[in-house]
Amino acid sequence: MKLAITLLAAIGIALSSAALYEHYNMNTSPCDINARWDCGTVNHSSYSAVKGIPTAAIGMAGYALIAIVAWTGPAPLLLLVAATALGISLELTAIEASVLRVYCLYCVASQATIGVIAVLSFVQAMGKRRFPAQP
Repeated sequence: MKLAITLLAAIGIALSSAALYEHYNMNTSPCDINARWDCGTVNHSSYSAVKGIPTAAIGMAGYALIAIVAWTGPAPLLLLVAATALGISLELTAIEASVLRVYCLYCVASQATIGVIAVLSFVQAMGKRRFPAQP
């Protein structure tokens, strides 16, 4: 399970790196598909940074933290980190849907990735849970 979560975290880092590139890219976005799918619009919006730090960079750090905790931390901590990341990702996707009305392919793929990580983290945490022996 640790290896699967780490591989997914590496995919998340790659997706976040692509989004970070878009954040600083001033040319036409490679994923400018149509009026509803444009990474450039999303990654240049006022929602693409928190106190000057690009959300994509925060995502990279979050995925790195997930990989580290997957190998070194207890399962409940991994679940907490993954669930927090999933909540942030869902909030950002809600902003894409309701405010910007444009989606970023990298962001949606990242949301799917963190969703799978959260499910695997939940399964791992529940698998480590010990139940009292039955008489």
